[in-house]
Amino acid sequence: MASVSTYLNFQEKTEEAFNFYKSIFGGEFQGAGIMRMGDAPPQEGMPPLSEKDKNLVMHVELRILGVHTLMGTDSIGSCGMQTTSGNNMHVNLDPGTRAETKRIFDRLKEGGNVTMELQDMFWGDYFGSLTDKYGINWMFNCPEKP
Repeated sequence: MASVSTYLNFQEKTEEAFNFYKSIFGGEFQGAGIMRMGDAPPQEGMPPLSEKDKNLVMHVELRILGVHTLMGTDSIGSCGMQTTSGNNMHVNLDPGTRAETKRIFDRLKEGGNVTMELQDMFWGDYFGSLTDKYGINWMFNCPEKP
């Protein structure tokens, strides 16, 4: 089923922020709970993460008001990732099918900047991200298999 959610980036404060949101909205973290950077397999060409960085949040989801999902991740300062107002939020789309994901991605990238081409990811989904020509950040995550 198609859905829309909001994806938030924090400068190494995602867990703190999401625990705060959870205290307000209630509920439980979705899926596997808080996924850590150390849960991801090593990436070719990337230096190994420190123990501190391995504990940072790779992904967390919290359903709010029963109709919307907040998701979040940490920007890793030691890897040069910095958040500022403007790059700390993405509209996350799951159009439901790979074809619809690609159609929307291709339209939104016109005149914009692709930050990650659509591709199959290690967690099993079809994923990509871009900033459109108006400066809005979009993420695409489609669980449909090829």
